[in-house]
Amino acid sequence: MSRIIDKASAISVAATIIVTLISADGSGAAPKNRLPQAKPQTSTSPFIAEPPLFIAEPVVQPVPQAEQANNAVSGTESAPASAATLRQMVEAQPQPDELPRELNCLAGAIYFEAKGETLPGQLAVGRVIVARSKSGRFPASYCGVVYQPSQFSFVRGSGMPAIDKRSGNWRKAVAIAQIAHSGSWQSPVEGALYFHAARVSPGWHLRRMAQVDNHIFYR
Repeated sequence: MSRIIDKASAISVAATIIVTLISADGSGAAPKNRLPQAKPQTSTSPFIAEPPLFIAEPVVQPVPQAEQANNAVSGTESAPASAATLRQMVEAQPQPDELPRELNCLAGAIYFEAKGETLPGQLAVGRVIVARSKSGRFPASYCGVVYQPSQFSFVRGSGMPAIDKRSGNWRKAVAIAQIAHSGSWQSPVEGALYFHAARVSPGWHLRRMAQVDNHIFYR
């Protein structure tokens, strides 16, 4: 009789652990601002459990000449080399009537994932998409990264929800997309490939870099 009770207790404990693990991954996860659990091909560093580092916007940063290849997509002129703030760079970006498809995908992802964030926070999200497109582990285009199945929950089938392109949030996303694409301002989490909203705890076994606004970024 004691063996039966012990066995039942063990099964109960195991079931409790499984339910806890499943609920921890999805608990409190809003559909917006979260990347699903994409697993990298390699992971050499365990998940770091200490409180995340918060990143503030730097005061100034050198602005290099944008390369001609970068301008082929954006259709913009190279920015002069100077010292500027990120806000000044955003204000200096052109606002074309029609964006190339790739920049439209990048700007759309920034808009839906981070339109309520600071400029460094929006840039961090944009640079993740740029980094993914160059990593060899994700599709090699911005649209391919954004529309890859099960990556960005704002995607509806093969498209995005409607955007009010007269809004200040969209104009800001367009400017940040151009800066992220040209690489003319360094992200506070440069090289990150993953992020999730700070309010959720997916338990990824990745190297955490820092928290910027309401997102935690990983490499």
